[in-house]
Amino acid sequence: MSTLYPFTAIVGQDDLRLALLLNAVSPSVGGVLVRGEKGTAKSTTVRALTALLPELVVVPGCRFSCDPAAPDPGCPDGPHPLGTGVKRPARMVELPVGASEDRLVGAMDIEQALTHGVKAVQPGLLAAAHRGVLYVDEVNLLHDHLVDLLLDAAAMGASHVEREGVSMRHAARFLLVGTMNPEEGELRPQLLDRFGLTVEVAASREPDQRVEVVRRRLAYDDDPAAFAARWADEEAAVRARIVAARELLPQVRLGDGALRQIAATCAAFEVDGMRADIVMARTATALAAWAGRTDVLAEDVRQAALLALPHRRRRNPFDAPGLDEDKLDETLQEFGGSKDDDPDPGPDGPGGGGGQPAPDDGGPQGDDTAAQPKAGDGGGEPQPSGAGAGEQSAVRASEPFRTKVLSVPGLGEGAAGRRSRARTEHGRTIGARRPRGSLTKLHLAATVRAAAPHQRSRGRSGPGLVVRRDDLRQATREGREGNLVLFVVDASGSMAARQRMSAVKGAVLSLLLDAYQRRDKVGLVTFRGREAQVALPPTSSVDAAAVRLESLPTGGRTPLAAGLLKAHEVLRIERLRDPARRALVVVLTDGRATGGPEPVALAGRAARLFAAEGTASVVVDCESGPVRLGLAGQLAGGLGGTAVTLDELRADSIAGLVRDVQGISTSRRTA
Repeated sequence: MSTLYPFTAIVGQDDLRLALLLNAVSPSVGGVLVRGEKGTAKSTTVRALTALLPELVVVPGCRFSCDPAAPDPGCPDGPHPLGTGVKRPARMVELPVGASEDRLVGAMDIEQALTHGVKAVQPGLLAAAHRGVLYVDEVNLLHDHLVDLLLDAAAMGASHVEREGVSMRHAARFLLVGTMNPEEGELRPQLLDRFGLTVEVAASREPDQRVEVVRRRLAYDDDPAAFAARWADEEAAVRARIVAARELLPQVRLGDGALRQIAATCAAFEVDGMRADIVMARTATALAAWAGRTDVLAEDVRQAALLALPHRRRRNPFDAPGLDEDKLDETLQEFGGSKDDDPDPGPDGPGGGGGQPAPDDGGPQGDDTAAQPKAGDGGGEPQPSGAGAGEQSAVRASEPFRTKVLSVPGLGEGAAGRRSRARTEHGRTIGARRPRGSLTKLHLAATVRAAAPHQRSRGRSGPGLVVRRDDLRQATREGREGNLVLFVVDASGSMAARQRMSAVKGAVLSLLLDAYQRRDKVGLVTFRGREAQVALPPTSSVDAAAVRLESLPTGGRTPLAAGLLKAHEVLRIERLRDPARRALVVVLTDGRATGGPEPVALAGRAARLFAAEGTASVVVDCESGPVRLGLAGQLAGGLGGTAVTLDELRADSIAGLVRDVQGISTSRRTA
């Protein structure tokens, strides 16, 4: 068994350690979502917590870890008589990104059903995590339906399994911890709300602290056991403090004054629903117990707000989560106290004492500065060479709007999403087929129908069904997939005329909002001057595309062919990385092509590359004014796609019908 990195040896990350410890003291807080850049010890810290959790007493032989002092009356392995149990360490169960629904919640035991005719259930990961820790690395990359099941179980404390006529319920109370890199995409707001606390983590910018991180990591890698032994006393002290805080927790008093501050704070930040108030109350109570106090103070409420509200406040999808601490202090002051009311913050320990926020050591402190783009990290687009005179500075995007649905025609097999029709593992069952390769989802009824006519010839004599491999049938399902939406944006001088670029940016921002909601990957190619650039390679971070778009300048000639060829190259590379994900190319241009020899003919040849490969495309015609040349419609014809105007892109426009991107005639533009 490998030796875990000690929890108390982790340098910095005080907010993260405190949030995890509060959940260890009071699992009803609701878990932790850890947001941060790669390489910030998110996974290391979570795994290290497991060693600090007290041992569990479980019923011997129970697959669902029932407590012998209070066994679950509905346990599938029960009923259990009251009595003594056996001790075992608390578990941390990891949910892989590619796990199936059956692996998570459990499924019918097919072997028992087919060979013995018995309805039996195989427990899933939720059963294994009961009374322990369920850790989901890269939770933002999980399929939506898995996240729904996971968070519903965390909220209700139970898991329900309904499979092929088998119904089962079992207790599923666990400490839920998810980690994510926001650059790879966000969770939906309604799912964010189901995590009790959230913490932003970032690498320290202090050289001394970074040196200490490296020194300790190298020492651990050289001899994990010896390194862990050096921290054994500190680990034992924190473990004992968790036990003491758990025992003290029922005695903590949450007074009317603290409750009023909690309610006023949630109202001031306009959070939806009442979950935030409840989580803040539980967190403030756990903070008091962790500090060794029986009264909740204003500082506990303040720290609880910093942990429980940033991901719940109302914000636009591309805004970073965070909290205005000045506004928080004013609210607490107005409704009964300030953050300085208590002179005794409690005993010291990891994550600071009690509700006192940890000192600033370069890590995040609950505001939104950590999530802002950093210099050199793509906050602005590099200037293309040869942009030429007349370049204009970046303009702000116009107000975004709800767009019509653009989908890729046909039936795909890409990652689960909400845009185009696809064969998926988790959609509605539409039929059955013989499995190609390994069987992933059994269609039980079709399998039984295939095996039934052969029972006499196979010599069946008992209750079990005689099934052979040729009888197995794979369930075929249809759902929705996410696509790669590649934006190709004309940033030339002709687009800057009549302030068109503001409207174009507003249209792209609107489409980005749509892509965010439909779980797409996005990419951004721009062209101006004499060349095209990949402003953003394909990514799941839609907000990164919004940042690049905001800083996009305009000016120079219109190298349309260069933009199309660059987009074609991006798609070629992305097909090698993710061959199942289909692409939708959205070109925003007025259709003009200037610069270089035969620019129009070259652009036409580049467009025909997309048509030859069957790539779905749509051209957003940005031409304006009383006289229109219809060049965007001609470009759409060459691409084999369709053209729409900026007005037609709006879902509430007269032409705002849901259309397939290759199903709109372009005849009226080319006439």
